[in-house]
Amino acid sequence: MDNPARTTILRVMGIQNDITIVGGGLNGTGLALALASGGLTVTLIDRLPANERSLADFDGRAYALALASTRLLGAIGVWEQIAPDAQPMLEIKVTDGRAGEGPSPFWMHFDHSEIEEGPMGYMVEDRHLRCAYLDAVAAHPNITHLAPATVTEQHVQNGWAEVIADGQAVRSRLIVGCDGRQSGTAMRAGIKRSLKDYRQTALVAAIGHEKPHGGIAHQFFMPAGPLAILPLTGNRSAIVWAETTARAEELGALDDDAFIAALRPAFGDFLGDIHVAGARFSYPLNLTETEALVAERIALVGDAAHGVHPIAGQGLNQGLRDVAALAEVVTDALRRGEDIGAPDVLERYAAWRRFDATLLARATDTFNALFSNDNPTVRLVRDLGLGLVSSSPALRRGFIREAAGLTGDLPRLLQGRTL
Repeated sequence: MDNPARTTILRVMGIQNDITIVGGGLNGTGLALALASGGLTVTLIDRLPANERSLADFDGRAYALALASTRLLGAIGVWEQIAPDAQPMLEIKVTDGRAGEGPSPFWMHFDHSEIEEGPMGYMVEDRHLRCAYLDAVAAHPNITHLAPATVTEQHVQNGWAEVIADGQAVRSRLIVGCDGRQSGTAMRAGIKRSLKDYRQTALVAAIGHEKPHGGIAHQFFMPAGPLAILPLTGNRSAIVWAETTARAEELGALDDDAFIAALRPAFGDFLGDIHVAGARFSYPLNLTETEALVAERIALVGDAAHGVHPIAGQGLNQGLRDVAALAEVVTDALRRGEDIGAPDVLERYAAWRRFDATLLARATDTFNALFSNDNPTVRLVRDLGLGLVSSSPALRRGFIREAAGLTGDLPRLLQGRTL
């Protein structure tokens, strides 16, 4: 039970603003900038120090940003800083097969020239994106950045929502959880979560290679899980290699040379000699979904609401769609004089994002089940499906536009418009 005297003292000494964001990752910082650009005051609570960043060291992490996501980054004022270090994705090639045997003759090929808007997306290293975000957050007068700080309490009462972070009280009309798949915000709000363990682990690394990649992204489906080879600037590519958890543990224990030797049969030789060009790390793969996107004066964004398999590379893009939708709903409500944390306002956000998020979760779950197995009948069906899509200009164009994030009811930020 809370100590009333302690709580009263903290509230007198605390911070009051429009919105509190718990979680200083890419979705949290992006949302802070979006909301601040719409005129709201924001407190961003981050468990990591604000200065824990480095452009010198590359830890292997990189993201496939859909074209619509880059438009959002432009609208909130960070894309100009990132763009010089971003690698356009000009083509995507999807193949099926077994490591060491080469790809199936049935495959899909998407080319950005089939749409008018430009590249389908860009590969951006975490270090460049995070630094651009933090620089913008530090410069914005509407954002208070508490870092490092950890939320230990969360209360909703009398039209206000309050968190206690390292003894500091922060009160606002709305708390937004951007704190990942084990969201404390959701847990404290009593929002339940389902979890499906894929018994797979993603191995992530940057690979240097002898030959240029031509801006082509590759997705190679193998029985244990997919291997994505994603172009970075220069003669480098990021890989996301899904393997069974037991096999991934073995691979993670290898030194770089042994790791490359194990990777080579799946990677192939189309880029010449290859080597590890940064740190390697891994993370378990699962599907996690909350029973609701909102609660009383609470909204969830990104992995805090729905974490999907990386098979389609849409995790961060889905989070940014949440960011764009919530920022638009809340900003419009503010301009109409509404209570930005009221149930009917939050339900607009939930209704906007619920179907799209559920559809992506079901799609990635189905794709993983369909492609991460070696059943001959299933393999024939999926290979024929790949060939059918590749041979149909209308289907190809639809998939390209989907990959670029250009389909559906797009919030203004994803159209490149300001709030």
